[in-house]
Amino acid sequence: MTKRALVVIDVQNEYIEGNFRIEYPPTESSLTQIAKAIDAANAAAIPVIAVQHLLPADAPIFAEESEGAELHPTVAVRPYSVLIKKALPSVFSSEAFGPWLKAHAIDTLTIVGYMTHNCNDATAREAMHRGYHVEVLSDAAGSLPYKNKGGTVSAEELHRSTLTVMESAYAAVMTTDQWMSSLSASVPPRPDNIYFSNQRALGRM
Repeated sequence: MTKRALVVIDVQNEYIEGNFRIEYPPTESSLTQIAKAIDAANAAAIPVIAVQHLLPADAPIFAEESEGAELHPTVAVRPYSVLIKKALPSVFSSEAFGPWLKAHAIDTLTIVGYMTHNCNDATAREAMHRGYHVEVLSDAAGSLPYKNKGGTVSAEELHRSTLTVMESAYAAVMTTDQWMSSLSASVPPRPDNIYFSNQRALGRM
């Protein structure tokens, strides 16, 4: 029997109204889906893990004890089983996360929150490498744009391309409503694979 945990990554004020705002999908939409996922998890007795990213007090974003670093009310007002604090992208970077999962016999992680291409992606990859089944809810996440020596990419491009790569090997990607419908299934959804993903792109499948 599947033993899930809903991992709510870094749903903090900084991303909503601070110096590091999520652009795609709009937070008005993604926050609604995050709330729906948390409520569904609590109703189904699925433990909810709230995650908070914290940096030193002089950091421009997520500065410890700042308003921007606080959990957004979408998460803060809802019940959760444990709060995990971290300073690196993957939630597994917290010494408390892995042992908590093992103590509660978790085998499947459902990931929501921010950012799709950074902390969500890093956590999904590491979870898959550690043998967990992984689910990512596409409409309960979000990205922002980047420009650096590597190039320029929009928030929508980052979000969409990251989810495509996740589905190719690391995580089953679905909407919140699809996830809620799958909770009663005996076997959790599984991701695609890199070969089939490539063959479809070439029109061979």
